[in-house]
Amino acid sequence: MAMRWSCWRRGCSWRPTAVGSPRPERPGCAEPLGTRAASDTRAQIPYFSLMKILMSASPNMHSISQFHQRTPAMCCCRQTQSGEKYSDPFKLGWRDLKGLYEDIRKELHISTRELKDMSEYYFDGKGKAFRPIIVVLMARACNIHHNNVREMQASQRSIALVAEMIHTATLVHDDVIDDASSRRGKHTVNKIWGEKKAVLAGDLILSAASVALARIGNTAVVSMLAQVIEDLVRGEFLQLGSKENENERFAHYLEKTFKKTASLIANSCKAVSVLGCPDPVVHEIAYQYGKNVGIAFQFPEMNAMIMRRFSLPGDVDRARQYVLQSDGVQQTTYLAQQYCHKAVREIRKLRPSTERDALIQLSESVLTRDK
Repeated sequence: MAMRWSCWRRGCSWRPTAVGSPRPERPGCAEPLGTRAASDTRAQIPYFSLMKILMSASPNMHSISQFHQRTPAMCCCRQTQSGEKYSDPFKLGWRDLKGLYEDIRKELHISTRELKDMSEYYFDGKGKAFRPIIVVLMARACNIHHNNVREMQASQRSIALVAEMIHTATLVHDDVIDDASSRRGKHTVNKIWGEKKAVLAGDLILSAASVALARIGNTAVVSMLAQVIEDLVRGEFLQLGSKENENERFAHYLEKTFKKTASLIANSCKAVSVLGCPDPVVHEIAYQYGKNVGIAFQFPEMNAMIMRRFSLPGDVDRARQYVLQSDGVQQTTYLAQQYCHKAVREIRKLRPSTERDALIQLSESVLTRDK
């Protein structure tokens, strides 16, 4: 079992603590699951059983949110230190994203009516724009840290548009792969226009994003976002092969999660830091923040991402039983909190600002999001 835990720990920061062992002090960080999180019972869960627990954790975010609210001390994500008047992170981010979807539709500039309708279908303003908001907040936070100037560059805002376009293209392609019939409360592109045309629509969005990216004129930034597209393809390819398999290591799941979700957030954050600040240390802070938030973002959706690949009779029922027997929801919540705490520790290295504090607060919204 020790060897199993050794392998598992290489993919995650959580290290089980023996009964009676003192935990290291973390200024500003609460115990994510209270005093029971350090219990020997949880520490003794075998790796293979934990893998099943994590893979089948319930996506019911209401339950996760309730559990999170029962934490006796305040999560470090809630603590801000800028001393400035603070606003909701989403409202704060939207001030730089007015006209976001109109600008994206202009980037598409398609003359063929049907292809235009397909490509613009998800750019209806009903999404949360989670990625663009992180990008613009990171841009301002890095600018303030570098030269105490809050103004955001046009090229940094362009990264926010490109990030949303790349993300939306992957949604179109994922719906084809999953044979999905609905998204965001309406029919999918493939459901309305068919799989072949949906693939072409996704490709067109990616090509338009590439053109917008090239106009920025920074080869390092272009390379970062090109890597994202490669990661997305590799991550989906890994996801296609997922089954309920006791031999699949948790670190392998984290690799898929990084490529499919966290890579886009991490590299977009790094890109705006490169455009606004020459310091490589700041670039790494931005990257690590995006990476850890991106990984935490996917933990509540483990069930949806992995169980959709189950194919044998009884797989889903058996997985749910593991959750009932082993506190799978709590385990998943705990791991998500650990990655959010990592993100917060990174972003706190920047100079205090409203935008930096908004990124701290946004980390907590990842833990309590409803979808």
